[in-house]
Amino acid sequence: MTFYDNGDDVVESRYTVPKLFQGYPGIVHGGIQASILDEIAGRISLVEDMHAFMMSVRLDMKYRHPVPTEEPLHIIAKREYLSDRYGQAHCMIYLPDGQLASEASVKLVRLPEEAQIGGYSDHVLGWRIDP
Repeated sequence: MTFYDNGDDVVESRYTVPKLFQGYPGIVHGGIQASILDEIAGRISLVEDMHAFMMSVRLDMKYRHPVPTEEPLHIIAKREYLSDRYGQAHCMIYLPDGQLASEASVKLVRLPEEAQIGGYSDHVLGWRIDP
């Protein structure tokens, strides 16, 4: 996945899930959908500081419509709350026609100082920063 942010409170991604991750034929497995939303939620704290890592401590999923494999999806995370220690994000997967397919409310907590990922460049973490 590739992530983009608006410099404030939204992170977005466009992603096509390969058939490898289907649950039923042609349908993205629910666990993969949860993983996608968990991943984009964790990027919310990085909008302001690329080294302010947070992890999910609660993820409440709502599956509204089947998500097809091999179709371009629009994935969005919106920051609802962010402090030095905690965060909350609302994350959504949209189908190509704009229909909301699944969503999650995600509670985040800042990693303790000793668990922070330090000393790595964005390149080593696999992140590309566009100017």
